[in-house]
Amino acid sequence: MKVSICGISGAPASRFHGDFTTLSYDRIGSSGRAVRVLIAEDERRMAEILRKGLEREGYAVLLAHDGSRALRLAQAADFELIVLDVMLPGLDGFGIARQLRDDGIRTPILMLTARDEPLDVVRGLDCGADDYLTKPFSFDVLLARLRALARRGPVPQPPILRHADLTLDPATRAVQRGDRAIDLSKTEFGLLELLLRRAPRVVERRTLIEAVWGYEKEIETNTLDAFIRLLRRKVEAVDERKLIHTVKGVGFCLREGGAE
Repeated sequence: MKVSICGISGAPASRFHGDFTTLSYDRIGSSGRAVRVLIAEDERRMAEILRKGLEREGYAVLLAHDGSRALRLAQAADFELIVLDVMLPGLDGFGIARQLRDDGIRTPILMLTARDEPLDVVRGLDCGADDYLTKPFSFDVLLARLRALARRGPVPQPPILRHADLTLDPATRAVQRGDRAIDLSKTEFGLLELLLRRAPRVVERRTLIEAVWGYEKEIETNTLDAFIRLLRRKVEAVDERKLIHTVKGVGFCLREGGAE
């Protein structure tokens, strides 16, 4: 069954010419150029099935079979939609989504993966994905999800996160306490961003570790404690109120004042 996508109904297949720095399509719908989709999928048979199916529906599709190439393509070319498998060689889908958002690229992302544990879904969405579809899946459902994301358009720039006089800008990665700029490492920034997003709620230790370091890595809790100490030294100057609090046996939270 043919599906109308962004005004393109029953359009012939689109083809890609050239490398990823220049995109040219020889088939476009009546409303203008085809919706351009990047599919990052290392299982080549699955990737070809997706490509052929989407091209029959009027999409212009480019494939990447490893994470590094997918990231380069997404950074260099202008896509309306990105479909990411999670388990990619070189760089996984979580890392790609996080890097694109860190770079300020707001293209809607659909995670497509066999990993269906709730924690995986939460992690994918927290890394910057806009939707999450698990395998096996209905192709009609995939099309519906892509149409919804295409209608939504680029994701708006994330709002600046604030708690008391502490601010964090996810787009520029700028952090300030009052008028004082704070220089954070990538790990420190990730920890503070999650604490700010959940403030004043408590974030469990395991949640912090898996969100910042990744689900696959074995990180000891004393490593988390060490980074929290470094973060406190930068966020809480001698004459400033305490913001980062330890909830013993549980995790950490941001709140003003109060005992440790």
